[in-house]
Amino acid sequence: MQIEDIWPKYRARLKAFLHSRVSNAADVDDLLQEILVKVFTGLPNLKDPAKLQPWLFQTADRTIIDYYRKSGRAEAHPDDLWYHRDDPETRQDLEGCVEPFILGLPQETADMLMAIDINGMSQQDYAQSKGLAYSTLKSRVQKGRAELRQAFEECCNISMDVRGNISDVQEKPQSCKKC
Repeated sequence: MQIEDIWPKYRARLKAFLHSRVSNAADVDDLLQEILVKVFTGLPNLKDPAKLQPWLFQTADRTIIDYYRKSGRAEAHPDDLWYHRDDPETRQDLEGCVEPFILGLPQETADMLMAIDINGMSQQDYAQSKGLAYSTLKSRVQKGRAELRQAFEECCNISMDVRGNISDVQEKPQSCKKC
C-alpha cells in the first residue's frame, strides 16, 4: 500500500467527512493536511489492507477530537462531543449504496449531492459556482438529503440512535436492490 495509491481514492470522502463535523472550510483543509501526514507516517504500520478504510476514518475522527480539544470548544470526553461516531460496520455497509441512490434522484439533485457529500465540495463553493444564493443552496441540499433518505427508507429499515445517527440497517423483504 502506497500513499500515492490511497490518498487520491479517499481524499474527497475524508474531506466530506470533515465537512460534516467541522463548519469552517479553512479548518477542514488544515485538518485534511494533518490527516495526510498521519496517514503517511502510520501507513507502514498497517498490516491488514482490509482495515485501511476504517483506519483512515478513525484517524480522521481522532484528528477532529484533537481539533476541538485544542480549540477549547469541548472539554468533554470524546463520546460526549456534539456528534456521535457512526458504527464503522454500518457506515461501510451503506457506503456502497449511497452513490446508486444519489444517482437515482433527479439529475440536478444528484449532481449537487455528489459534489457536496461525496466529493467534499463546500456548500458555499457550490453555490458560488452555480450562481445561487448560499441560503437557497442550503435549502436545496436539505431537500435533496431528505429525498435521498426517503429513497433509502423505501428499500431499507433504518434504525436511528437518540442523536439521529444511523445505528442499524436491514433490507426490506421486497427490497429494491439498488445496492
